[in-house]
Amino acid sequence: MRHFSTILLLLFAVMLVTPQAPALAKAKKGVYRHVVLFAFNEDVTKEQIKEVEVAFGNLPKEIDTIIDFEFGTNVSPENINDGLTHCFFVTFKNKAGLEVYLPHPAHEKFVALVKGKLAKVVVVDYIAK
Repeated sequence: MRHFSTILLLLFAVMLVTPQAPALAKAKKGVYRHVVLFAFNEDVTKEQIKEVEVAFGNLPKEIDTIIDFEFGTNVSPENINDGLTHCFFVTFKNKAGLEVYLPHPAHEKFVALVKGKLAKVVVVDYIAK
C-alpha cells in the first residue's frame, strides 16, 4: 500500500507539471531577446550603480513593448567575464518591439544616465529557438 501511495503521488505530480512545460517553451520560442552587459568605471559608486539598476528595471513600466525583464550580477566562478559585472535581459515579442524601445524617450533618458559610467558595454540580440 505504501508503494501504491508513492506511485500515485508521483503520477499526480507529473500530471501537474507536464502540461505546463510545453506551454512555457512555446511561449518563449521566437521572442526577441536583448542582452546588455555592463562593466562600470572604477570611480562609479555603489549608489550610482544602484541608480542604474533601478532605472533599467523601471523601463518595462515605461515601454510597453518589453514583455519580460530581469537582471543580475556576475557570480561565475570561472573568472572569464572580462570585467563585465551586470547582465540585463530584456525580452520583446518580436524585433518590432526592440525598434520601439531603442528610440523611446525613456530608453534615451536611461542611455544618458549611464553615459560616462561604463568602461565597457556589450549588447547581443537574438531570436529564441
